[in-house]
Amino acid sequence: MILCRTIDELKEQQKKMWNGGSKPSIGFVPTMGYLHEGHASLMRQSAAENDITVLSIFVNPLQFGPNEDFETYPRNEQRDLSIAAENGVDLVFMPAVSEMYPRKVLTKVLVSEVTDRLCGASRPGHFDGVGTVVSKLFHLVQPQRAYFGMKDAQQVAVIAQMTDDLNFPITIVPCPIVREPDGLALSSRNVYLNSEQRAQAAVLSSSLAKAREWMKDASITPAALVNKVRAAINEAPLANIDYVEVLEYPALAAPAADVPFQSAQQRYILALAVKFGTTRLIDNELFEPLEVNGNV
Repeated sequence: MILCRTIDELKEQQKKMWNGGSKPSIGFVPTMGYLHEGHASLMRQSAAENDITVLSIFVNPLQFGPNEDFETYPRNEQRDLSIAAENGVDLVFMPAVSEMYPRKVLTKVLVSEVTDRLCGASRPGHFDGVGTVVSKLFHLVQPQRAYFGMKDAQQVAVIAQMTDDLNFPITIVPCPIVREPDGLALSSRNVYLNSEQRAQAAVLSSSLAKAREWMKDASITPAALVNKVRAAINEAPLANIDYVEVLEYPALAAPAADVPFQSAQQRYILALAVKFGTTRLIDNELFEPLEVNGNV
């Protein structure tokens, strides 16, 4: 496995990989590091589907707000490199902030509408930073496929929209959420939770499981589903809800709140963000049209 810390090193390795003009298929897994099994599943899928898998590890300051955890975001370089080597990665691009942003950034990639709700509303400017860094990484790595976990389904929608709008010759590959045995979605930020918070955080996945059952009711509406999910989450005393929303996916447009789902023909997402102490966790459940219409 090759480690590149600078853009020049990455370009030099690309020349060697392309072997005089014969470009291999490249799969790309962009991360902020502190890798876990969710990331590893993306690496393995990329390795199975491409000649070369490139992993980036970069904690991107542009996507953190002024009161967020950029400085304290968990980092463990040696552990990350070990996980990458064990899961089929051929090249790791691990630049410093000064390498990616050697001067003040005057150009940003802004995606509208699909960023208006959910984390886009709760974290102003977050997706401006995501769009900017991912477009830069796409340009540098030049992959044919890029792999993203569906835990952050809004991010997948934003990146897919950006890729389509800017004509990047890249296929965006959404990958399933990987969970702990009790259902909690894997996240690098889970390490922040104390034992009591960690135990109560399982309410997120259990509430989503209940929502899947509630969706079988032909009369249930988006507003009713949101109310039931909020009540289920609030059974955990330490849970502090940021948002619970039902939206069309991937457009992330709001459906009519009081019209039952059963007349729908599109996918829906039930997305939530909840804080336990200072740790903000996100999760979601997707509902396909056949499921919404009670035929599955």
